[in-house]
Amino acid sequence: VFFFFFSSRRRHTRSSLVSWARRCVQETGYQRRVHGDFRDMSDKVVPELVKKKEARDAELKKKSDEEKIKKKADRKAKLAECIKRGEKWYKADLAEKKALIENKRQAKKAGNYYVPAEAKVAFVVRIKGINTLHPKPRKVLSLLRLRQLHNGVFVRLNKATIQMLRLVEPYVTYGYPSKETISKLIYKRGFIKENGARIPIQSNDQIEKGLGKFGIVCVEDLIHEITEVGPHFKEANNFLWAFKLNPPKGGFNCKRHAFIQGGDWGNREEYINELVNNMLQPLKIQITHLELSLIHI
Repeated sequence: VFFFFFSSRRRHTRSSLVSWARRCVQETGYQRRVHGDFRDMSDKVVPELVKKKEARDAELKKKSDEEKIKKKADRKAKLAECIKRGEKWYKADLAEKKALIENKRQAKKAGNYYVPAEAKVAFVVRIKGINTLHPKPRKVLSLLRLRQLHNGVFVRLNKATIQMLRLVEPYVTYGYPSKETISKLIYKRGFIKENGARIPIQSNDQIEKGLGKFGIVCVEDLIHEITEVGPHFKEANNFLWAFKLNPPKGGFNCKRHAFIQGGDWGNREEYINELVNNMLQPLKIQITHLELSLIHI
């Protein structure tokens, strides 16, 4: 057929040749390639191995689709549960604040003074380096995980930790953070330990994987455990990497003197919230025209 076509009619356009080849494919029942055009015939014989592979692929795709749907439903249910837990902790915190205000009003009305409970947790920030540092304070700073300048950690306040803080008081500043400050620290600078690596907190799945066995399944649970110093405070605090903060906006006043003397080191109680907010601000480096010209050179 091919010989007769080319011998009898030699002058044909490309389109006519392609159309003739397609007609040949349809008439003969074979699968041919004509300028990149494939056509599968209905009477094509499919090998048994190909049939098995197609069935296996279809089954695997079905299982994969079912797993995706299940994961999506589980993720949605977990998100709803986390939102519910966050609302519960928020309402509990709001009721505690209202009770504190009411107790103060009643005490004032009766002509007395209301003394609130002492703080349970402190946030400690290192403000000095290791030059000319005695081995004992250096060891205490290492035990507190304050190995770098401007590192910060949460510390449970008891007799032992208060004595440790007094040993390293000239090298750190600390105070009693509010729940808002703890929330900002974890959401903005929160990193966790995962296989010895410093990993940023990006989802609640990381929290559930590391602390799920203690009933802490989301970030709000972690914040509540740190704020209220719950029964698993040690595990939750060790799960967090030491916070790496920026130098405070405007700089320190005077590191040589205590906070009560107009300096920086030592206990600053509730004023730690203001310091942490300043240290969470991003650094803005100002470059002069002379430095800019030197950089180009």
